[in-house]
Amino acid sequence: MGRQDQLEQLHRELQQTDKLAICAIAGMGGVGKTELALQYALKYQDKYSGGLCWLSVRGADLGTQLVRFGRTELGLTIPDELEFNDQVRYCWRNWPEGTVLIVLDDVPSFGKDYKQRIKPYLPPAQSRFKVLITSRQHPGASYQRIDLDVLSPEAALELLRSLVAKERIDNELNEAEALCEWLGYLPLGLELVGRYLDIHPNLTIANVQKRLEKKKLAAKALLDPTEQGEMTAQLGVAAAFELSWQELPLEAQQLGCRLSLFAQAPFDWFLVESCVIETEDEDDWEEEQEELEELRDRFLVNRNLLKLTEHKTYQLHQLMREFLLTKLAQLPEADSYKRSFCRTMVAVAEKIPKIPYTPTKEIIAVVSPLIRHLAETATVLTDWIRDEDIIKPFASLGKLYHGQGIYDQAELWYQQCLKITRSRLGHHHPHVAESLNNLAGLYDDQGLYYQAEPLYKRALDMIKRLLGEDHPDVAESLNNLALLYHAQGRYDEALELLKKQLGEDHPDVAESLNNLALLYHAQGRYDQAETLYHKALEITKQQLGHHHPHVAKTLNNLAGLYDDQGRYLQAELLYQQALKIGKQLLVLCENHPDVADSLNNLAALYYAQGRYDEAEPLSKQALEMRKQRLGHHHPDVAQSFNNLAALYYAQGRYLQAEPLHQQALEMRKQLLGEDHPDIAQSLNNLATLYQAQGRYDQAEPLYQEALEIAERTLGSNHPNTVTFRNNLESLRDFLNNP
Repeated sequence: MGRQDQLEQLHRELQQTDKLAICAIAGMGGVGKTELALQYALKYQDKYSGGLCWLSVRGADLGTQLVRFGRTELGLTIPDELEFNDQVRYCWRNWPEGTVLIVLDDVPSFGKDYKQRIKPYLPPAQSRFKVLITSRQHPGASYQRIDLDVLSPEAALELLRSLVAKERIDNELNEAEALCEWLGYLPLGLELVGRYLDIHPNLTIANVQKRLEKKKLAAKALLDPTEQGEMTAQLGVAAAFELSWQELPLEAQQLGCRLSLFAQAPFDWFLVESCVIETEDEDDWEEEQEELEELRDRFLVNRNLLKLTEHKTYQLHQLMREFLLTKLAQLPEADSYKRSFCRTMVAVAEKIPKIPYTPTKEIIAVVSPLIRHLAETATVLTDWIRDEDIIKPFASLGKLYHGQGIYDQAELWYQQCLKITRSRLGHHHPHVAESLNNLAGLYDDQGLYYQAEPLYKRALDMIKRLLGEDHPDVAESLNNLALLYHAQGRYDEALELLKKQLGEDHPDVAESLNNLALLYHAQGRYDQAETLYHKALEITKQQLGHHHPHVAKTLNNLAGLYDDQGRYLQAELLYQQALKIGKQLLVLCENHPDVADSLNNLAALYYAQGRYDEAEPLSKQALEMRKQRLGHHHPDVAQSFNNLAALYYAQGRYLQAEPLHQQALEMRKQLLGEDHPDIAQSLNNLATLYQAQGRYDQAEPLYQEALEIAERTLGSNHPNTVTFRNNLESLRDFLNNP
């Protein structure tokens, strides 16, 4: 099933020489080598008029089998007085005319044993003899070879359908696909489980998989095939793997066990070296590196126990990994191996940048292959992580997802981080405070301010008690809380916290300068904001280069300031620079929140310039991105509704504008509370729409409410407050002097 291409390739390899043709089928135990050889013999038997000879090599004497075959199957009268090797040669000389297929099934190796026990008995160098070998080991370069891999998902499903009633598979199709995946598409596992299902018609596929997941290779469905009808294979999965295991030297067995600690995903070899090699002497390190490579290539890769992928990484088949895990559990060194693995993965976790940050494509390219192994460390090997390291795998995974805007996954890891640090370290520890800060930051970025604030405060109080008022982590917590207050429109509280953190002279810390500039910008103190933005931009470029996501963010902020001041040409240039950097660097750039921000800002600029046709598609694109990444209830989504509504209003498309303004207003009230500057903005926008439609009685109270909120939150002289006041006075003048 699913091997037609290999059958045809095998036939070509055996027919294309005018000499003795030898072709080997190589692959891991259970991959279907013997079955492929059998199917080949059946399909092409009419091509071999000289007959077929099938000899099982493992544990048997090849020469003796050949002589017995000559006497019993070919009817040869072999003289007893001949030396044994001459008796074998007699068989070959007197073999019936025609092309002959000789199958040597399950050759254990191609080393010294092969040269002594097999090679002397091979047929003479005549083109009519075709030798087909199956082996778990790769043969020498002198032989043609077909490397047999597991089945494709489609072929695996078809194999299952051939063994179990088709309707039964189709009725549980998702479960059947999951079962094939769990078995790693290994033909032996699929056939064993398929026949087990056939014997037990009342068992659901989901129930069988539960049994497999619980008992692994000890599950009855993967054991002795003799009770499951006629099968080519004579061993269960574990027994098949055991044959390969017994042929390994102790050092290769130990290495295989250590590899089983990696998750079911490809891994780079440098990680293995970090786990295994402990010496710091350069010469000794290189020697151990070479020894490891020898064990890997000669015994694991060459015997198809470990796969070298096309990306030059390595991976164990999932059932082989389960087998090696059972062997690991029997080793006295198991705990030591696990601790060493955890130390290596903690070192990996430490290299993931700190939030707030936006991972670039380069960072993701490095980190993505490690995620599964980090997760395996955090969830399966938790007990072997040192207390001082326990936060690192969890927090790093949370930060990686957080930075990409994948908030549901980030929340999962941050919550687990908080739980495990409390369990290991107690409820009052700096790592617990850090975990609280991480979770609060995630809620903050999602606009869940009322969930974020108490976590920030608890983290700040804990850090003050544990580390003292002057510790850098206190400054960081103050900064986080200040940004939260800024997002909520609580500008006076935010300003006090930032000043407390920075001091009146403002150290040259780009992030803090940028945050303070954002606050001055929101308060309408544009000159002070511009100075700080420029300073933050200069520092960020010096520290991180000109093409870093943090540069793009600062460019966006400065462009927004120019936009609010009507300096549109300067703003457009900066917005476009920021968008270009974002699309070049950001992972999943077409959906990343930072790219959505840049599109939204550029659309707002085009709107302010009356370039509505250019603004509309950008606004819509930003809205859809934000919905996909942030969900349908987020302050940024409300902002996009508001901006698109303003665009429709400017074009006189009032019926399209009104529901968007109303959605923005309701969403902001739910997320930000009733007393926020953004609420005032939405009220003013809706009032302006009503006024344009002549719905004056509805417009006036909204203008009034907007003005009252702005005066409380922004002050009487803020540009927005002045605008709202002017709008209200203009409407009243119109009504009083029609």
